[in-house]
Amino acid sequence: MSTPVSAPLAGIRVVEFTHMVMGPTCGMILADLGADVIKVEPIDGDRTRHLLGAGAGFFPMFNRNKQSIAIDLRHPQGLDVAHKLVGTADVVAENFKPGALDKYGLAYEALRKVHPRLVYVSHKGFLPGPYEHRTALDEVVQMMGGLAYMTGRPGDPLRAGTSVNDIMGGMFGAIGAMAALMQRAVTGLGQEVQSALFENNVFLVGQHMLQYAVTGQAPAPMPDRISSWAIYDVFTVKDGAQIFLAVVSDTQWKAFCRAFGYDDLKADARHATNNDRVRARASLMPVLRSRLAGYSARELSALFEQNGLPFAPIAKPEDLFDDPHLRATGGLADIRIPDGKRAGEITQTALTPLMMDGERLGVRIQPPVLGEHTEQLLASLGYEKTAIEALRAARAVA
Repeated sequence: MSTPVSAPLAGIRVVEFTHMVMGPTCGMILADLGADVIKVEPIDGDRTRHLLGAGAGFFPMFNRNKQSIAIDLRHPQGLDVAHKLVGTADVVAENFKPGALDKYGLAYEALRKVHPRLVYVSHKGFLPGPYEHRTALDEVVQMMGGLAYMTGRPGDPLRAGTSVNDIMGGMFGAIGAMAALMQRAVTGLGQEVQSALFENNVFLVGQHMLQYAVTGQAPAPMPDRISSWAIYDVFTVKDGAQIFLAVVSDTQWKAFCRAFGYDDLKADARHATNNDRVRARASLMPVLRSRLAGYSARELSALFEQNGLPFAPIAKPEDLFDDPHLRATGGLADIRIPDGKRAGEITQTALTPLMMDGERLGVRIQPPVLGEHTEQLLASLGYEKTAIEALRAARAVA
């Protein structure tokens, strides 16, 4: 699938020196929006191509719609190729430790002198300050930034079940890149955009910081929290199935009682308003758990949907491949697995959760195999076939 001329970022070139999740997420979002994104990989490839366990999906998820060129930056000729690529870019994105790209002349301060229009997106563990040289991971900042405390049970901090800070940090990097491109259209000058895991995490828990500021009470971890709504929990029902059910307004409470015939609960003055029900939660919830236990999850789903009440069966990630809404609305797209035992096989991936002009942002370029586009990109930079062969023979590129 070629980039439509009408794609929002058509004509914008991004060169990314990224790995893992945060930087690649930024590049993927820009690529999904139509930018020409070139992923610069080391000769032996992005390490996420071969991760096991929870990391096995990183590369195919976050590197679609990109071209791959493999370059050895330690080789003088390889570094020359990288600088020529940067000279064609509107945006450079990276997510290495502070100072890692300085020795290659690929840090912002060096590049801005040669390319003043360049927008440079730097993804780090921390924004500049006392922590900036610490080694950060999503789990590290979740622990130090209050998110693991809020997710786990008291005394048992727990990492969120996905790479929330890496992914959102990449999203904010992409937002900053687009804002900088808009500003460049006015000023003619690029700038450095900085996004960081820790600051992203603090943004995520900001609501709990303000909860403390407003109430004067320290927020409890989510499993032990004082809920704003009396009915807002997971219920274990018939055959041991589980389902999340919620009733979050007085109107919904009336609809809930009507749907299930709970006139006695509706007439009880202790349940008159939402705040009344929150105060009565200790006595109300055991009654509801007992009454709802005889229903199947399917029956409860049907009743809640018919009455406009919030509900959710407890799904696993693998269940989403068959989700009827995703399948009907084009929320999943076919991709080729680029590496490993299943290389070349077709599976499906989740698309960027946007519609633009009524269309989802699809897959134009499959997640690339290592160096898949090296030759054509070198040719576009003016390298003749013999020069390309010489670069490969020298292991400057692959």
